[in-house]
Amino acid sequence: MWAFDPLSGEGAKRYGGRFNRPETSALYTSLDLTTAWMEAQQGFPFKAQPMTLVAYEVDCTNMVDLNDPKTLSFLDFTPTELACAWEDLASLKHEPPTWVLANRLQSLGISGIKCRSFAPGCTEQNHNLVLWQCSNTPPNSIRIIDDFKRLPKSKDPWNDDLK
Repeated sequence: MWAFDPLSGEGAKRYGGRFNRPETSALYTSLDLTTAWMEAQQGFPFKAQPMTLVAYEVDCTNMVDLNDPKTLSFLDFTPTELACAWEDLASLKHEPPTWVLANRLQSLGISGIKCRSFAPGCTEQNHNLVLWQCSNTPPNSIRIIDDFKRLPKSKDPWNDDLK
């Protein structure tokens, strides 16, 4: 849906995510193709649908690794809280603890986090990178790797070649 603007964070802003409430942008990425696939499918029983996978070059400072037990302890946060059923909590109008943590980290100037994926089928070996602050310049630079210009340029990519 956002293949024409894969740096926007607009999908997460519109719907919210584990580490951002609706109306707050976040760019959710996975550190490997398997994790990206599992995140996109979310364990749904339907057949896989077409999707666009984008590779990024990321050079960000002020990142926090939430896979590190010492870091979680310092933040007074637990793996159970990270794995919370955030969508269920939000649908019941309860604030997920991961939103509270994300707000806290952002207020401290943290640009993003590395965290294991909690998508169905993922294990502690599957990781995501969630970015709250990124641009095309340091100290939080992210660049789309699209050397052959294959990504669509608009919301209507089927008509891009007709223009």
